[in-house]
Order: sequence, then C-alpha cells, then structure tokens
Amino acid sequence: MDRPSGLRTCLHDTAQSCVIVDNMARKLAGLLSGREPAIVVGILRRGAPLADRIVDCLLRQHPGVSAPLRVDLKVKRYADDLTLLHPETQLSEDAGQPLPALEGRTLVVIDDVLFTGHSLLRVVDHLARRQPARILVAVLVDRGVACLPVHADVAGVRLDIAAEDIIECNVPPYEPDFRIELLQPRSAG
Repeated sequence: MDRPSGLRTCLHDTAQSCVIVDNMARKLAGLLSGREPAIVVGILRRGAPLADRIVDCLLRQHPGVSAPLRVDLKVKRYADDLTLLHPETQLSEDAGQPLPALEGRTLVVIDDVLFTGHSLLRVVDHLARRQPARILVAVLVDRGVACLPVHADVAGVRLDIAAEDIIECNVPPYEPDFRIELLQPRSAG
C-alpha cells in the first residue's frame, strides 16, 4: 500500500515504542489482577499484532498470569490517511477464528489509535451484546478527540495534534519498524 505523502516526524522510535507497550502491559495487569484469564480482542489490522506484543509483555512481566485467549475482529471506517471509507463502521468476525463464548468474561480490546471513537463504539457494542462481565480498552495512541462517549482504559500515549494531521502507528508485520510517527499532509512538497 502506498503511504500518504507529507512531512513525517518520528515521535517514538522502536525502543521508545517498546517501553510504551511494556507500560501498557503493566497497567493492564493491574486492571486484570485477581480475575480469570481475559479474552484479548485485537482490532485488525495493527491492533492484532499490537495485542500480541502486549500479551507477550504481560506474560513476561507476570509469569503467574494465565495466557489470555487471543481473537481478532476486522473493523474498517477510515483508510490509513483518515479518508472516510464507509459511512458506517464495518465490522466482521474472522470465519476461521469465531469469537468464543463471552458471557461473564473480561474482554480487552486492543487497537492502535483512538481517533473519533466510531470504530471503538461499534466494537464495544458488538461485544457487549454477548454479555461479558466487562470490557477494557487499550490503545497505543489516544488522540484525545473522540466525539463519542468512549475512552481507553489504558493508553500508551496521548497525542494532542492538529485535526488534519495523522498519527501513523508502524507495527510489524505491516511495516518493518515498530514506531509512532506524525504525518503532516499539508506540508507535502
């Protein structure tokens, strides 16, 4: 996929992004302590490999923690350059990996960026219909501009940037390096 053009600034390099994920795992461990194993729901695309990173850190930092069950949901509303792809958020389950029974379970939804909140609200609504005990949300970046009543229980970083600017979370395997960048499209040469 072609990357949108503009001025890119690396806000957090690989080492810094790994520290952010370690801190997210630590915060999640505090929220999950004393409870049965969670079900971790990665939001495709970048939320899924990010969920794997967070779960790996969680298990490494807390060896007594039971390994959470990992599943993914495909959610699409915006393209990577924030152009609107669908007026309504599109959500689908992976036919090869259906969601398990969620009743009474703790769910942790993981995504890369919390922007307007449309996608997150759609995911939480979809999952809440299956009657989990609670739903926690973890995002690598919270842009602080959600226009719907949603929030992240764990946010790696909060970045207050101009509305037209874009936060790009580079997460392997989709990009070669794990990092967080600011894209300023208006600065394109």
